[in-house]
Amino acid sequence: MIHIYTGEGKGKTTAAVGLALRAKSRGLRVLFVQVMKTTAEGGETELMEALSIKVKRYRDVPSPLFSPEIDRDRVAIRVRQILGELLSDAHNYDMVVIDEFNNLLNSGMLEEEEAIRFIKQFPGQTELVLTGRGATDRMIEVADYVTYMKAIKHPHQKGLKAREGIEY
Repeated sequence: MIHIYTGEGKGKTTAAVGLALRAKSRGLRVLFVQVMKTTAEGGETELMEALSIKVKRYRDVPSPLFSPEIDRDRVAIRVRQILGELLSDAHNYDMVVIDEFNNLLNSGMLEEEEAIRFIKQFPGQTELVLTGRGATDRMIEVADYVTYMKAIKHPHQKGLKAREGIEY
């Protein structure tokens, strides 16, 4: 089935990490993919690796928000390569999480039609979990589970900085 965690609120990646841990605890083979994340080490990915969850970090697909100088066309080509690799390799896993997938559309590195085609081509025996702001209506329509994280109140609104272990 297809899972989407989207919305402007906090908790999308956290929910996906929790689902990956639950799946692993039940003996499922899990792949956790990260795109558009910073280069900082530490955090949940190292813990997942210690628990034998396969983690792939694609640092060559940075966020334009934090790396405005990137060549978006070059990165878009890389995104298509990665998605092709994931389609070919998905049968080796019971669950594949692609963290920040939805942001690929927001940043113009993936067209909605390409995202829909990827979702529809994804092997049916493997759970697919997609996180990030901005899942489109069409993506939501083809998904089986959709959770929308709504920001109601956040310390950032009071000017407080992100805290290690809580926000990142």
